[in-house]
Amino acid sequence: MSHPFIFARTTPQKPAVIMAESGRSLSFAELEDRANRTAHLLRSLGIQRGDCVAAMLENGIDMFDIACAAERIGVYFTAVSSKLTAAEGEYIVRDSGSKAFFTSPQVGAVADELAGLLAGAPLFMTAPASGPYRDWDKAASEFPPSPVPDESAGGLMLYSSGTTGRPKGIKRPLPETGILTMPFFEPLFTRIYGASQDSVYLCPAPLYHAAPLNWALLALRVGCTVVVMEKFDEEAVLKAIEQYKVTIAQFVPTHFIRMLKLPEENRAKYDVSSLKTVFHAAAPCPVPIKQAMIDWLGPIVHEYYSGTEGNGITIISPEEWLKKKGSVGRAMNCTLFACDENGEPLPVGETGQIFFAGGNEFEYHNDREKTLDSRNTRGWTSLGDVGYVDEDGYLFLTDRKSFMIISGGVNIYPQEIENLLVTHPKIADVAVIGAPDPDMGEKVVAVVQPADMSQVGPELAEDIRLFCREHLSGVKVPRQVDFVEELPRHPTGKLYKRLVRDQYWSKTLA
Repeated sequence: MSHPFIFARTTPQKPAVIMAESGRSLSFAELEDRANRTAHLLRSLGIQRGDCVAAMLENGIDMFDIACAAERIGVYFTAVSSKLTAAEGEYIVRDSGSKAFFTSPQVGAVADELAGLLAGAPLFMTAPASGPYRDWDKAASEFPPSPVPDESAGGLMLYSSGTTGRPKGIKRPLPETGILTMPFFEPLFTRIYGASQDSVYLCPAPLYHAAPLNWALLALRVGCTVVVMEKFDEEAVLKAIEQYKVTIAQFVPTHFIRMLKLPEENRAKYDVSSLKTVFHAAAPCPVPIKQAMIDWLGPIVHEYYSGTEGNGITIISPEEWLKKKGSVGRAMNCTLFACDENGEPLPVGETGQIFFAGGNEFEYHNDREKTLDSRNTRGWTSLGDVGYVDEDGYLFLTDRKSFMIISGGVNIYPQEIENLLVTHPKIADVAVIGAPDPDMGEKVVAVVQPADMSQVGPELAEDIRLFCREHLSGVKVPRQVDFVEELPRHPTGKLYKRLVRDQYWSKTLA
């Protein structure tokens, strides 16, 4: 039995959260106080079990206040990327049905614009609040620090990409067994990764992403001190590990690449011997990169494969990986199958779409079609990835789910970018694909069929990028714009995007 409120009683002054750069900290007693007051505030707004609240916040202590408050009152919490435009943020807040919205002054002009787009909804901002936003701290301080009388377990509803190019909320049933209910991946964290109340956990990534937020909240449940980086910096990571004696850290392959590119003398400046476990996921890790991390840190680099959907998970230890290089591991609490186009299991070693049987239930909020597409006739669920399972039960992924671009561990859906670009007056047709990138894993590339080939050149490419930047968050803006006379399309209009994409990947594989 474990929960932050227990540590608020047994070790009240122990740091629950420390911001790596500023050193600002929050004790378990303070976290309990702030979470309970915000929970009462939400209840005062008429927010009940099964409802949703949303927050657009930078990495900081406030994210834990609202996430822990929602968890206490049976409410879904939707974390919205602070890198989105106001229109993108509005869509998620409205689609989630959120009944309150929280933000901070650091979000800047986007927060101001969102206030107008969300007029009529309860709006809160950390101090100093401005405009129509109520002061979150002041409003919460009017309520008691004691738990609400009807506590029940809440959950996260985070957004991934959908079939229309718009993000879709991934919704799992709320636990019916009370706030002490542990996430299904808790045994992985405690028994295999060794997390305990003596651990110091490092979160180097944005908390609005699924893995960083889920793992950080679980770390608090276990009683770890969570060290959060305001933003990722490869050398600052090493400094934080040394300064705070970090024992467990979670990364994505892009983090590995950037740390490995540091000059040897820079890496050697820091004592990282406190690390007992490093684990990674979110994107395929090149074998040479992972091998280099193990050579550097020792056999402490674990890996898992899963999705925000939480429908299944595979895990692999460093010792196993050294024997099965390239594998993402064996199934935990579920069964793996590679299936053919009809959803039927294939023989061992044959490549097909990967399905999980016996995993957790989920649905895509407001998208029944996408929910149904994620299942086969047996009821098994899939993230859309392709691979094979070997004779020992180890999964090897051989392709990416549809044409999702994963850049630096961030999922980017090309259709949304394409839908915008085809409205550009100088573009006749466009395909957006992920091309190899040595730093980010993949980069966004727009392959453009212009309305007039005589206008092709650097000026048009820059105009297209500026056009995207006006309407989309920076991560979705193409880093490269290439021009072709004609894109390969079927007479029915279907784009042969794989042919376009393969031209870029074949150069890497050659």
